[in-house]
Amino acid sequence: MEKQQFKAESKRLLDLMINSIYTHREIFLREIISNASDAIDKLAYTALTDDKVGISRDQFAITITRDPDSRTLTVSDNGIGMSREELEENLGTIAKSGSLGFKQAMEKSEDIDIIGQFGVGFYSAFMVASSITVISRKYGEDTAWKWVSDGADGYTIEPTQKDAPGTDIIMTLKEDTEEEKYSEFLEEYEIRSLIRKYSDYIRYPIRMEVTKSRPVEREEGEEGEDKTPKYESYTEMETLNSMVPIWQRAKKDVTEEEYETFYRDKFFDYNKPLRIIHSSAEGSVSFKALLYVPGKAPYDFYTKEFKHGLQLYSSGVMIMENCEDLLPEHFRFVRGVVDSQDLSLNISREMLQHNRQLTIIARNIEKKIKSELKAMQENDREKYEQFYAAFGRQLKYGTVSNYGAHKEACQDLLLFYSHKQGKLISLKEYVDAMAEGQEKIYYVPGENKDRLAKLPQVETLAGKGYDVLLFTEDVDEFIPQTLMTYLEKSFCNASSEDLGLQTEEEKKQAEEKAEELKGFLTFVKESLGDQVKEVKLSANLGSHPVCMTPEAGMSFEMEKYMKRANPEFAFPVGRILELNPDHEAVRTLQRVMTEDPVKAKDYAQLLCYQAQLMAELPLEDPFAYTELVCKLIN
Repeated sequence: MEKQQFKAESKRLLDLMINSIYTHREIFLREIISNASDAIDKLAYTALTDDKVGISRDQFAITITRDPDSRTLTVSDNGIGMSREELEENLGTIAKSGSLGFKQAMEKSEDIDIIGQFGVGFYSAFMVASSITVISRKYGEDTAWKWVSDGADGYTIEPTQKDAPGTDIIMTLKEDTEEEKYSEFLEEYEIRSLIRKYSDYIRYPIRMEVTKSRPVEREEGEEGEDKTPKYESYTEMETLNSMVPIWQRAKKDVTEEEYETFYRDKFFDYNKPLRIIHSSAEGSVSFKALLYVPGKAPYDFYTKEFKHGLQLYSSGVMIMENCEDLLPEHFRFVRGVVDSQDLSLNISREMLQHNRQLTIIARNIEKKIKSELKAMQENDREKYEQFYAAFGRQLKYGTVSNYGAHKEACQDLLLFYSHKQGKLISLKEYVDAMAEGQEKIYYVPGENKDRLAKLPQVETLAGKGYDVLLFTEDVDEFIPQTLMTYLEKSFCNASSEDLGLQTEEEKKQAEEKAEELKGFLTFVKESLGDQVKEVKLSANLGSHPVCMTPEAGMSFEMEKYMKRANPEFAFPVGRILELNPDHEAVRTLQRVMTEDPVKAKDYAQLLCYQAQLMAELPLEDPFAYTELVCKLIN
């Protein structure tokens, strides 16, 4: 028996395939089972026009046999089988695809769907096997053939005996090393786990002889003092896969309980999902998707350790457990599966990143998730707010990340607390409810919405009937800077920017008033020294005497954030003390300035402390503030 050499530089290709195309050894079983499924598909297709096949669809099966003593793992099918020529063609040349050729020949038929491409996938078995024996008998032929290879020095083919058409793939596993325990692939639990993970939805039963135990009655006189039950072991063939993916069924045929059970079992989340998205698409790329919006964020959701992405399948066979390319970062909370027959089973993670079909699928999924979330926001607000409490921050991050590249997908889904309405509202709801004459979307950033509601500027705007959004998360303040406008309305930080409320006449009067009190403003600035960069009058303080506002460019909240996030590069924002010239306290300060300049400096310092506290700014010397209050009381 002459040993034949692989074609097409197979030694080099085999090395590249093992070390580059596949990074997880465990997928070898997925590949071998997928090829077995292909072989059955071919015979099932043949049976449609050939009544001599003599086997019904419910008799087709894939059988796994493990023999720990001889270190062999066998995968058998009762499919179409291979002739000598096909063994040469399909297994003698790495990356030659028998299934692909069959699919191309049958491309006009809608009754056949080949999930694998025999060739590269088969050779993945050499990642765990020192040698592989293939025994195959083609349907319609009497002679069977045995193909044997150690994966390096070519292969041999010789005639052999086999009772019925089909193929046996017999893998002799490598010896264990300190780094790799190949014996695990002979363990019942490991095989069951791999089939559940990768091949659960192969359309034919995958069977294996498993060991079980059952109670037996003790013989008379055997029990004695021992009352514990007696068990005996036995073996039986068990089907390891469920065969029918839930996402392949019509929505009307799946109950809510089935959807939730699948979610719990697949993603280990015992909270009910808030939204179930079951969709399919036909066109240049066809796919089915079953997606879930969780009810709660996992404990590690906002950490680098969190693994996001959807499970990616090719016709029921899992290609990747966490395909990040299917989900944009702003929707990373979604769990689910995507299944497309247009994706090749033999495709690496690197290839997927540049796959045009995957890009089309991802774009469709993003649109679908957005529309479903929007529908929840509009039609089931209570549930949406529950979702937003868990994942709203992620939508905000998605809005501002990558310089706002995804703001169109996120901006309509954002919610902020409305001072006027006393609840969370969307930006569209804010604009729709804007008072007559209002031209800006007002917001104030801070740490606590109750404190923000008492700011002088908020009081002033409320007096005009204008609403103010209360921003209480670090990321909030970056959103107006990213969006710039929303429905043609510009944003205005009410705590630091011009509110735009004064008429031209009022502005002129304010300028005249400032000129009139120029000496007073200079006195206050000199009294406070470097504590403030400027002292000026303001018409936006309502019933309050003072407020502290930041110099243009960065807010106080941004300053605090920078100190926390990157203290080395943080710098203080210039403080501007604004005075209400109509408030009695400010008038008193003006009077005392001429009567007792020393006491007036104390009054100026007290108003500065008040402004700092109202702006939630830390006092550099709290003891000095306390002593000043006691001094003025005395």
